[in-house]
Amino acid sequence: MWLKDSSIGRKFIMSITGLFLVLFLLFHGSMNLCLVIDDIFGTQGYNWICAMLGANWYAIIGTLVLALGVVVHFCYAIYLTIQNRAARGTDRYAMEARQEGVQWASKNMLVLGIIVIGFLVLHLYNFWYKMQFAELTGVETSMFDPQDGSAIVKGLFTNGVCGIIYCLLYLVWLVALWFHLSHGVWSALQTLGWSNLIWLKRIKVIGVIFATIAVGLFMVVTVYFLGVNIGSMM
Repeated sequence: MWLKDSSIGRKFIMSITGLFLVLFLLFHGSMNLCLVIDDIFGTQGYNWICAMLGANWYAIIGTLVLALGVVVHFCYAIYLTIQNRAARGTDRYAMEARQEGVQWASKNMLVLGIIVIGFLVLHLYNFWYKMQFAELTGVETSMFDPQDGSAIVKGLFTNGVCGIIYCLLYLVWLVALWFHLSHGVWSALQTLGWSNLIWLKRIKVIGVIFATIAVGLFMVVTVYFLGVNIGSMM
């Protein structure tokens, strides 16, 4: 099969699943920004979105599709890395030494991806497990109401010293995510055909812009509650 046996086909799958996940991050980051707005103005926008995306059939299907996309993207990344190493053989070190124009992120995409996946598991435990999973199964997974997503997030990020540690861990994750996305977006667009001399520099800028917006939305929330937490301890 072309998508499985061809290197171009495998890169195509990586590109499509990667871009799909970037769009999800933009939506998820925009949704999370409501947390800051709610905390400042006393509104309930975040909980309203959580209720809309809770134990509903469309939210469950969306979750399964996203999970499948992450699994496919990660498995293909490992497979491509193994293939590339096997193809280079003992010459890969000499080849890497000559790649002066290659970005650091492009040579460490697998490592960055593993860091991102590791923190994604932590993120799913902290929020999805305590919200949608708890609502679907009726299992009590935290001291908070699973439909009160705002309280769950605030409870994690503003919990004294533990909250500070979590905020710092999330910031490390977001930095790794930025490097992964900034290279991944333009690489995906290049694979999809935007690879001529005119567009190559442009799609690299597009990749940086997308990565900065997506990660910036998450950082605003993390830094905001880090400040709230530190302020409450002083």
